Amino acid sequence: MDEQREQAVTDEVVASFADTEDERLKEIVGSLTRHLHAFAQEVRLTQEEWAAGIGFLTRVGHMTDDRRQEFILLSDVLGLSMLTVGINAPDSPEATPSTVFGPYFVEGAPEVELGGDIAFGAKGNPCWVTGSVHGVDGSPVAGAHIEVWEADEDGFYDVQYEGDRTAGRGRLTADDEGRYRFWSVLPSAYGIPDDGPVGDLLAATSRSPMRPSHLHFKVDAPGYRTLITHIFVSGDPYLGSDAVFGVKDSLITDFPEHPAGAAPDGRAIDGPWNSVNFDIVLEKA
Repeated sequence: MDEQREQAVTDEVVASFADTEDERLKEIVGSLTRHLHAFAQEVRLTQEEWAAGIGFLTRVGHMTDDRRQEFILLSDVLGLSMLTVGINAPDSPEATPSTVFGPYFVEGAPEVELGGDIAFGAKGNPCWVTGSVHGVDGSPVAGAHIEVWEADEDGFYDVQYEGDRTAGRGRLTADDEGRYRFWSVLPSAYGIPDDGPVGDLLAATSRSPMRPSHLHFKVDAPGYRTLITHIFVSGDPYLGSDAVFGVKDSLITDFPEHPAGAAPDGRAIDGPWNSVNFDIVLEKA
């Protein structure tokens, strides 16, 4: 009888969406209701646990603002972000793999000329980044827009500092042959913000908040699918335990170190510096 009563509740809620005009919305809310109710039944959720869950989500909402997206962080650590990435992955195996967006993308990054420096004072070893953007058929994607962002050597993004500082991010435009180049700093490993409810969840489940060192890319061009990805520094100790499950083997890249001296663009560097080449393959929209 208990199972019948519980099923009746689920059926009643699903039926309440019957007049939804948007068929996709109707499908989503109906499926969400069925799965959510099934979860509560499977674990035999108590009212105290339900209240604790509501309190947790309320704290996630309160922690979210225009500089920090705690809901994306929650999606990331639960693997939902990477699952969604996988569901919507490019059909072509030649296309560059996508990965998580992360909570630190900011609209309106400063425009940087090819060969310019996106560090804007961010601390870290200088790093020369080069590559090209082309389609699956090998044709260059002239004028592709490339946005990049990363943490500094202390493991912090600019938005984690006080004030309106902009550092470690920029927007570039590929040349007529799809090529791009810029200076940055060597990416560093860091812990995702663990001073909020998501951090409490990780601590309660004995999980590490660490992410391996990486450099984010968002690449778009007319006629092509927008790519969200990042490259990881080979040899990083956290490659096998990324807190947000974003690592893909094909995105692990060498960042060789070079001695002081003249860099490829003629810049004189008085200490060690790194470099990386990352060619990007876009799929047609």
